[in-house]
Amino acid sequence: MQIGTIHIDRPVLLAPMEDVTDAAFRLICRRNGADIVYTEFVNAEGLVRDSSSSLRKIVIFQEERPIGVQLYGAEVSSMVRAAQIAEEAQPELIDINAGCWVKDVALRGAGAGLLREPEKLETLVRAIVRSVQLPVTVKARLGWDRSSINIVDVAKRVENAGASALTVHCRTRAQGHRGEADYSWIPEVKRAVRIPVIVNGDIRTPQDARNVFEQTGCDGIMIGRGAIGNPWIFNQVKYYLQTGKMLPSPTLSERIELLIEHLQLSVALNGERLGVIKMRKHLSGYLHGLPNVAHLRAELMTISEAQPFVERLHEFRERALATTDLTAL
Repeated sequence: MQIGTIHIDRPVLLAPMEDVTDAAFRLICRRNGADIVYTEFVNAEGLVRDSSSSLRKIVIFQEERPIGVQLYGAEVSSMVRAAQIAEEAQPELIDINAGCWVKDVALRGAGAGLLREPEKLETLVRAIVRSVQLPVTVKARLGWDRSSINIVDVAKRVENAGASALTVHCRTRAQGHRGEADYSWIPEVKRAVRIPVIVNGDIRTPQDARNVFEQTGCDGIMIGRGAIGNPWIFNQVKYYLQTGKMLPSPTLSERIELLIEHLQLSVALNGERLGVIKMRKHLSGYLHGLPNVAHLRAELMTISEAQPFVERLHEFRERALATTDLTAL
């Protein structure tokens, strides 16, 4: 797959996720095999107004590269200016959000709301492509709802407007995260355009990844919720695609050590209290399947300082390893 200067065979990408893909999580995923990562959703109006929260989202570290900044907004002029501001952060690409399904975004004409106005989306993409030197990509859904699936038309329009790639979350806006992803539209999208097509939705295991590549003929895959608390999935998928074999699941000690590494990055980048609090959403994934872990997870959810958080994890690990053969976990 070729996007600008990026060339990767069958890439496995980390999806942009609001309040999840901050720099700490992106770094962890890159260290564990993600080929390209993306920022959280960046509000174009916020960037134009110099909002500190929006500007923080486009701070990029060298180890994260290649990285895309994902922008959302409904106004063409604001999106163009935001893309120019984002370009100054020197990402590898600018991604346009045409898939966010939440009401506060979609019903205001941004995110998946753009799918109801494909002409406007085409105009927006063309205007951004002309205003920046970086590759511009688009992430969209199949359509607004089942009765208005228009992803093939959208694909043609964004390619015509100069987009360098298209990612398709294989659900409609109406579905949100409910129901199963429908990959059946992707072969038709592939026949309609020449730009790379990346598939997102319900890719949670190496087998899922292989099946999506085989069923759709896509150029790459993007993993979102399947990576939360499970950043090993990128290396696992890539190894399976290359060899047909499964990497061993991480041991209890490996899980705990990566969780602590993630915590330390989060604290370094966000400050102690916020950095610890941000880890709470990742606990279920990191600790999933470990015995007698419910009490630990509940206790960690109340801690807002790094040292007791780490101490509690070490205590759990030592006690668990002393009482149970968990070397295969």
